[in-house]
Amino acid sequence: MLKIGHRGAKGHAAENTLASFQKALTLGVDMVELDVYLSKEGVPVVIHDKTVDRTTSASGLVSDFSVSELEKLGIPSLEAVFQLVKNQCEINLEIKSFETTEAVLKLIDSKRFETEKLLISSFDWNALQEVRFHDNTLRIGVLTETDLDLAIAFGKFIKAYAIHPHFHLIDSEKVALIKKNHFKIFPWTVNEPEDIIFVQSLGVDGIISDFPDRL
Repeated sequence: MLKIGHRGAKGHAAENTLASFQKALTLGVDMVELDVYLSKEGVPVVIHDKTVDRTTSASGLVSDFSVSELEKLGIPSLEAVFQLVKNQCEINLEIKSFETTEAVLKLIDSKRFETEKLLISSFDWNALQEVRFHDNTLRIGVLTETDLDLAIAFGKFIKAYAIHPHFHLIDSEKVALIKKNHFKIFPWTVNEPEDIIFVQSLGVDGIISDFPDRL
């Protein structure tokens, strides 16, 4: 079972920062999960929200800040995270908005990070379709927090690698169904010890957690 650090190691360091990814590596994760939006110049940067308000001392849309301004706020470029992680673990890259897709694919095409170690996920299934149209080999993860059956059907359509459900959606029957359809299953975000024990008992392929050291 893969140990997947949510936004790095969010339970130990500020989420989606280089410090958080370094902490996750120190904890021996198999994969880190991160989120991507675009800077003012259209460069992929690593942040969960559309604005910088919640995670920094500034306020405003991410797209109103340059890369250098975002870096000063502790928000790294995707390329900087690629350089930090190198080949130490895999990366689950979540595309937060459709508009981000093209720039992310361009960076992936530049081979700054091994594509075999990338897993692209999104709640925006149009973005995932764009990824599949662009590259038939990239691994795709279908994110859902509502309808698992629909996610499985869409996963079949785009030849996805994995289904990423909110952990409250799954039970032994659902996990069996996902595996029967030849998908990996990576539930999120599982933090409490009793929830971790339950999800592990279902035989999932990996768990996304703010506390990867608990897995």
